[in-house]
Amino acid sequence: MAVNAVSSFSGTNLAEMALNYDQVLMCDKCPEEWAGGNGYFTAGAHRTVHGGLQDLVSILKTPPSPEAIERIDMDPYTREHFVGDIMRLGNRQSEPALVDALVDNSRDAIGWLARTAEVPFAFSFNRQAYEVDGRHKFWGGMVLSVEDGGKGLIAAHLRALRKAGVQVWFDTPALSLIESDDRVSGVIVRRDDRDIELRTSAVILAAGGFEASANLREKYLGAGWGQAWVRGTPYNTGDGFALAKSVGAKLTGDWAGCHSTAWDANAAADAGQRGLTNQYTKSGYPLGIMINADGLRFVDEGEDFRNYTYAKFGRAILNQPGGFAFQIWDSQVIDNLRKEEYGDDVVEKIFGSSLEELMDSLVRKGLNDKESALATLNEFNKAVLSHRTEHPALRWDPAVKDGLSTQSKTKQLALPKSNWALELGKAPFMAVKVACGITFTFGGLAIDPQSAAVLTENGRVIDGLFCAGEMVGGLFYNNYPGGSGLTAGAVFGRKAGRSASRMTPALHRID
Repeated sequence: MAVNAVSSFSGTNLAEMALNYDQVLMCDKCPEEWAGGNGYFTAGAHRTVHGGLQDLVSILKTPPSPEAIERIDMDPYTREHFVGDIMRLGNRQSEPALVDALVDNSRDAIGWLARTAEVPFAFSFNRQAYEVDGRHKFWGGMVLSVEDGGKGLIAAHLRALRKAGVQVWFDTPALSLIESDDRVSGVIVRRDDRDIELRTSAVILAAGGFEASANLREKYLGAGWGQAWVRGTPYNTGDGFALAKSVGAKLTGDWAGCHSTAWDANAAADAGQRGLTNQYTKSGYPLGIMINADGLRFVDEGEDFRNYTYAKFGRAILNQPGGFAFQIWDSQVIDNLRKEEYGDDVVEKIFGSSLEELMDSLVRKGLNDKESALATLNEFNKAVLSHRTEHPALRWDPAVKDGLSTQSKTKQLALPKSNWALELGKAPFMAVKVACGITFTFGGLAIDPQSAAVLTENGRVIDGLFCAGEMVGGLFYNNYPGGSGLTAGAVFGRKAGRSASRMTPALHRID
């Protein structure tokens, strides 16, 4: 069996096929040290349907002790929850058949990853749970991560590839697809400065989106997107779409949308850093507030749990003057910020013994209007205290939507903070500067949801061509529930692999 995968393919579906077929080749245009695509730069979060704590303990590499399990609160996450989250966050534009395929196959795919690829799953205590009254309370539906995050995930995938005997050619970009007899029958790649023609029964494209191309970002996402920070691999530049388009593939989905987050403004702008990877994410904003260079708030930081808002707030930051913002907290919550994102050796932290002193420091970091910022903070604090006066029984709880807001009968802000609103009143105060970090783009190729075969403009299957990963279009619009991307990669990667494995075994190299 021959399958050619291009660029950032995780390798899980290839490994599955290679258990039964002799000839599987993965071609990646990046050098070996950049293996793993964007998956390497994630926290390893996987969202899946599950029946609660006991349903998932069995797939963990190192389960918690019985005593620790007794202190975990983890509600089941049902099919209805998962479908509802994707449709709600995507303004009900997501293609229902794709959503169903993802959701209905999510738990099986996670189990397969644990068994066959030996992905070292763990409960995401540090990202998706808070300790409240001695109990670890999971929130936001997403509970699984991977030991050592994306690094651990890709290490497991690479081990699976080696174990299955899959060949991987790095530094080997695909140049064009070969067509014969009304089907895709191969691919031309460049290796060691030579063009090589590979005749094959199936080609799987998994080359990521176009997020690393400043030109394509400006073209499809809009003006200003050329200035966004690239969170992950610099090799996802839209090549796969050009290949597919050349054989009549249909482009579909949200080509003006992407996953983008609050990102360290001091990080490199054109690629992720393979040491710190996802640690440059700055997702502590629900515990505080964000202001722009003019000193104004611009999002409802407590609109929803972080993993339902972080993928769209990067865009909001990019749209601010200068394309940056400041996240601000007081000492009531600083200890609740995740150490891997806000540790002393990870991010530049700006402190002040008063809000005015903090704003003076932020002026030196790009704040244009100190007085406006102080007025914003003052009005925010007044609104919080008014709400507290009217609702003295409410308790701050970051593990639930606690209802602590800025909206009371006596005072309301034009832009509310709907949950987790605390007065910024206890020194010391801390801020970090953030920019927009783009993760992946939402536009992609039209595929058959069951086979992952690529479709033409008129809905016809392109025989011999399949698609997986970030190249699948029509699944996410505008926003997405955190942890869905890696699960989608596994689900549609397995579908593509199984479909390709049913093709006639053959691989021919023509130099």
